[in-house]
Formats: sequence, C-alpha cells, structure tokens
Amino acid sequence: MKKSIGILSPGVALGTAGRAMSSKFFLMALAIFISFAQVVIEANSWWSLGMNNPVQMSEVYIIGAQPLCSQLAGLSQGQKKLCHLYQDHMQYIGEGAKTGIKECQYQFRHRRWNCSTVDNTSVFGRVMQIGSRETAFTYAVSAAGVVNAMSRACREGELSTCGCSRAARPKDLPRDWLWGGCGDNIDYGYRFAKEFVDARERERIHAKGSYESARILMNLHNNEAGRRTVYNLADVACKCHGVSGSCSLKTCWLQLADFRKVGDALKEKYDSAAAMRLNSRGKLVQVNSRFNSPTTQDLVYIDPSPDYCVRNESTGSLGTQGRLCNKTSEGMDGCELMCCGRGYDQFKTVQTERCHCKFHWCCYVKCKKCTEIVDQFVCK
Repeated sequence: MKKSIGILSPGVALGTAGRAMSSKFFLMALAIFISFAQVVIEANSWWSLGMNNPVQMSEVYIIGAQPLCSQLAGLSQGQKKLCHLYQDHMQYIGEGAKTGIKECQYQFRHRRWNCSTVDNTSVFGRVMQIGSRETAFTYAVSAAGVVNAMSRACREGELSTCGCSRAARPKDLPRDWLWGGCGDNIDYGYRFAKEFVDARERERIHAKGSYESARILMNLHNNEAGRRTVYNLADVACKCHGVSGSCSLKTCWLQLADFRKVGDALKEKYDSAAAMRLNSRGKLVQVNSRFNSPTTQDLVYIDPSPDYCVRNESTGSLGTQGRLCNKTSEGMDGCELMCCGRGYDQFKTVQTERCHCKFHWCCYVKCKKCTEIVDQFVCK
C-alpha cells in the first residue's frame, strides 16, 4: 500500500493543478453557457402573443387540454404567474401586441427599418438587443397596444375582474349633460398593462452600472411612455338624445382615442427621442445636458441605431435590398435615401382595380375591372 502511495505522490500535485485548471475552464464554460442562455431567453418576448396567437384558439379551453399558460412562448416567470391568475386576459394581451406590431409597421413603412417581423418568438429579431430609437418606439407602442386592448375588453364585458369605466365626471362638462355611459376602462387597462408588461424587466437582476441595468431602465421608461400616451389621449365622447335629433340631452363617457392617433404621437416622440447614459448613481441621465430632460411621456435610448442599409446578422438589420421605393420622392421613401445610394431597378407590373362603378336600382353597385401597367422601383 505504501509503495502505491509512493508511486502516486509525484502526481498528486499535478492532479490537483489539473483539477484546478479543469474547474477554471468549467466555470468559464458555464459563464458562456449562462450568457448564451440569457440571450436566448431574452430573445423570446411576450410580443409573440401577437403572432399566431394560441390564446385565440378555442381548443386551449377544452377540459383536460394542456394548460394555456404553458403553451405561450416568451413569457417571463412573473408573466406566467399573471397568466395563471388572469387567463381570460391573455387573449387581449395578444390583441394588444398585434395592434402594436401593426402600428409599428405602419409608422415605419417608408423607413429603412420598417418594423419587419422575422419569427414567432423574438418577433423583431436581434435588432431589439440594441437600445436604439427603434427599440424605444417598439417597446412604447406595444405597451400602448395592451392598454388599448385591455381597456376596451373591460368595457365590452369580456373580463371577469373589470367593467365600464368609473372615471370621475369632468369638471368642464356642461351641467345638463349626463355622465355615465359605458366608457373604456382606461384605469384598469393602464394598471394591468403596467403589471404584465413591466414584469419581465423588474425580475431581471443585473449589477448596478452595467449595460444590462441601463437597458432595463430604458425599457421601463419607454413602456410607461406608451401607456401614458394612450391614457392622455383618451377623451370624452357624447351621444345626443331628444325628439327628431334635437340633441336636447347628451350622455357622455370616457373613450379611447383611435390607435392611429397614439401611433402618430409616439412617432413624434421617436423623432425627438433623448439619448441617455448611466451616471455614477446608476440612473439614466441625458447625454447632452443642454437639452430639457425627457418627461415620462418622451422616448429615450442608450445606443445609436445600427446601419439599416445592409443586411447584418449580428445587429439583426435586414437591409433595404429588394425594398420598393418612390422615384419622385425626396423623403425617406425616395429611392435615393431608401436604397442608400446603391441605385435601383425598374420593372413594370399590372395592377387590377375596380372602376366605372354604377348604382343599380335596387340596390347594388356594379363595377368593371380595369387593368393598368405601372412602373415600380426596387432597391439594388
């Protein structure tokens, strides 16, 4: 036995060093794996509820079927808990996400980055990992979409925990007008959207002063800006009553603004978004202190926008090759700016549309189909 130990003794130090080295490499590998896993997790988003939304499929409610919340990709732990507590809300979270995505695509339809969706889990792809103006707008408009959908669902009696708005009567409403029609419940929509949308950011823990902590603060700020935009644009709507439309009496209630108006307002905020950085206390402050500090309704960003002219897998840019452009426009949709100076190709297409429509008694409209050859221009 002693001989065996004697033979192995010289290798004990070597084995210990080898184990230490192995441990070091193991820890490095583990750190790389964790960071990779975090990127994968963060790549998934609740926005995916707006893409092929399973909460709108009736079969998820069948007794014995797989629980709804386990089928929803992209939810954080906090969001899953809310899903279990408020399953009837999830359809409207999905509708809100879809509304936000559609509005984003409308507002950026003539821009180099046009809010394209790339898959059903991350939705917008790697471009959202950059804290740019575009990311700021996307977070804001999607949070706004949830407030919009939840507030309306309450009014329509679709949810068990809320109903019509209980907003106080506006002080400037004429005394003889009635207040009490069934209005959109914006207070409830705002509160639930804040709880659900912000849950992902609030449960993420990063070192104070890190880039990740700056992104959390940026995301929370822009989520709030989107919600407040919906809240502040809501207005009083009224309906006339009286003999032969005399409007001798009016009933009024609180009503959401058309979501296009919300999108337009947020697009203006995007154009004037404030560049921010972290200070020594771990708070976001403006890069250029000469400007007024952003309010809770303004958008903020921490990274410059990537180059959207060319396709880049690392940034998630899809480039503008193959995009339609307007030859006569000098704006962002014009071929010069959209194609980033690369030039464009011209081709002809046949468009068919209804024309020469006539009303026939009684009661239908008959139209002809007209075809037209038009020129179209595509970026090289």
